[in-house]
Amino acid sequence: MAACFHQLNLTPIRSAFQSFQSNPNPTPKCARFRSRSAAISNPKRSYNITLLPGDGIGPEVISIAKDVLSLAASLEGIEFQFQEMPVGGAAIDSVGVPLPDETLSVAKQSDAVLLGAIGGYKWDKNEKHLKPETGLLLLRAGLEVFANLRPATVLPQLIDASTLKKEVAEGVDLMVVRELTGGIYFGKPRGFGTNEKGEDIGFNTELYSTTEVDRIARIAFETARKRRGKLCSVDKANVLEASILWRKRVTKIASEYPDVELSHMYVDNAAMQLIRNPKQFDTIVTNNIFGDILSDEASMLTGSIGMLPSASLGESGPGLFEPIHGSAPDIAGQDKANPLATILSAAMLLRYGLGEEHTAKRIEDAVLETLNKGFRTGDIHSTGKMLVGCKAMGEEVLRSVDSQRPAAVSYQN
Repeated sequence: MAACFHQLNLTPIRSAFQSFQSNPNPTPKCARFRSRSAAISNPKRSYNITLLPGDGIGPEVISIAKDVLSLAASLEGIEFQFQEMPVGGAAIDSVGVPLPDETLSVAKQSDAVLLGAIGGYKWDKNEKHLKPETGLLLLRAGLEVFANLRPATVLPQLIDASTLKKEVAEGVDLMVVRELTGGIYFGKPRGFGTNEKGEDIGFNTELYSTTEVDRIARIAFETARKRRGKLCSVDKANVLEASILWRKRVTKIASEYPDVELSHMYVDNAAMQLIRNPKQFDTIVTNNIFGDILSDEASMLTGSIGMLPSASLGESGPGLFEPIHGSAPDIAGQDKANPLATILSAAMLLRYGLGEEHTAKRIEDAVLETLNKGFRTGDIHSTGKMLVGCKAMGEEVLRSVDSQRPAAVSYQN
């Protein structure tokens, strides 16, 4: 069953960013991509990991993911130094801002960042600069992570958890590549004002440059090349000037990747097609706001948003890894959360952030084994399966990780 996660096993793309930085018109050859793990020869590796538990169920799922990371790493000769820092609502309550300077500084100096969740009803009425979500946007911008990879794979073990008919959901395996630091979430001008009638207005700007589109397009083409060779670019080029530029640049970059089949789709049609026939998609590339919406829609194809991880990467520095679910304040502290999305985010941290492929696979295999044994949290529970809480699910994954001794690869000199 480990093959279910095969499409997550892409060559780490950090070197792609570095290559593009030095050569803005690289030749589309896979050979220039090298896994960081290939350069590792020491039997003992050590990494600094920043943990950002955040709000709601965040602390619960981060605690479990930390234990899974530690155990899997110890079996592969890896040591982690964890540093926990506040972000979101927790940071507002403790120091008065959603992203303290110290949190961002520690995150930048680490090898990778693992985030739980942010937000909650408690802070909904705060001014914008004091909302937890502002802290998340500032964190992404501060780390300069512009490429967000969000896989959505319907696992055979969870086919009954999908709200779609079995014949529609079975076999779905797609990756959304979302541009993360541009577009309407960051574009200026933005703000409030009045119109000619004296009415209050709010306004935002959807803004993209050639560089921003080109760099995310190349990441998407490289991702599609390592999957099934199909890339669908989603935009609204029939209405928006920013999307007209988006389509023009993606089409131009396609000439560097003749082995990848490129198609274009308007975002409203893409939203419909994800429900009508999701298996038509392999890799989707889109802007910030469309990616936010479509990746959440895609997550429900799998049966639960509690199952899906994500990785956000930049040209250099640490990546940001997080489950795509929210803080779920209605179940926080009740041991009802599904920790699997965070555990799988930890696996993506190992693979994409650190180049530790074997340790990542240990964790993914353990998740599949746990599901094969029939353990389910409430969001993915079905008749005949064992309903367990957040902690118990974590304990079962830990048992599965531990049962994989000895290490898959020896690092002894």
